[in-house]
Order: sequence, then structure tokens, then C-alpha cells
Amino acid sequence: MIYPKNNPLIHRFFHHYIGHLIKSNFKAFNFNALEIDKDKSILLLANHFGWWDGFLLYWLNYKLLKKKFHIMILEDTVKRVFFLKYMGAFSVVKNSRSMIESLNYASELLQDPQNLVLVFPQARLYSNFVDDIHFERGLLKIIKQAAGKFQYVFAATFIEYFQHKKPTINVYVQKHPDTAAGNIDELKEMFQQHYESAKLLQTQIVL
Repeated sequence: MIYPKNNPLIHRFFHHYIGHLIKSNFKAFNFNALEIDKDKSILLLANHFGWWDGFLLYWLNYKLLKKKFHIMILEDTVKRVFFLKYMGAFSVVKNSRSMIESLNYASELLQDPQNLVLVFPQARLYSNFVDDIHFERGLLKIIKQAAGKFQYVFAATFIEYFQHKKPTINVYVQKHPDTAAGNIDELKEMFQQHYESAKLLQTQIVL
């Protein structure tokens, strides 16, 4: 398993780099307001549709949630993009012994109210407008071990061009109480409802 590394200089450089990437490639970055519990960590669950996902949700955390950012991503990706571990990334290898270590580490991070852990429950890339959000069951271990220590925040992200040369990012976020710990199907249903509501709002945009 690859753990995050602390280097303020590298982090600061790539923080500005990510901000520059988003500003250069998108017309706007939109998200709704959200009140969070400052005394609890955040388990951020989001749809997974493209290369931009981690960067966009890192920026959402910087602009809105303001926690210490962590993201669980595939080990091959962490190895390929060296700076990710300096931005809070830690690795997971599916269906391996080290996967338990990754899930335990995510649970440990959620014990600290200053932390945010981003997990993509789908674990693979799916269409931005897929109808059903798949949940991998490994998430259950995280929520059982950290139950009561964190708050759920759901994020549904959509990117569209409309009449502009550059696309616009719309992130719909919603907070949920920790009521689904130990029940992955209930959690999936909660996220599915948020995703469908967000997609409906997105498809109602007319310019």
C-alpha cells in the first residue's frame, strides 16, 4: 500500500497547479452551499466518470468543505502520477491482501474530525449519466469501523458544454446522517436518490 506523504512545498505547488488546470479547462465550477458538522470527519462519496474526478472534488473540498483531503485510488494510478500521494492519495489494490490495509487506513483517517476521505463507490469509470450507481461492498468495512465518527457527504458531478467552448462543472452535494452504517444496500439507495435528483436538476438546465 502507498500512503500519503507530507511535503508542504510540493503540496502548495500542485494545489496551484490543480486550480490552474480547472480554471484553464472549464468555463465555471458550480456547487451548492452546504452546512457540515465541524466536529466530525467527512466520508465523501461521489460518482466516478472520468480523469477529472479527483481534481474536481479536491477543489470542492478546498472551496466548500475545508477538511484535510484524502482520496483512495488504484495503486497503479498513484505510481503513475507521482504527485498524487502529496495531495492526500493512498492506494488500494482490489481483491488483494493489501486491500484490507487500505480499508483500515481509510477508517483510521475518519477518526479525526479534521479529515475528509473521498471514495468512489463504483470503483470503476462509468458514464456521467448512468442510471444506476454500483457500490462495491468493500466500503462496508470502512463505515462499520468508523461508525459515529464521520458524516456522509454525497457528490454528484456533471459536465456539459451547452453554448460554450469550454464545459461547465456542476457539483450537487448533500449531507446525510450516519444512519446507514452496516447496511450497504441502504447507503446505496440513499446515494442513488441523491444522484437521480441531481441528474434531474442537471437535465432541466435550459440556456
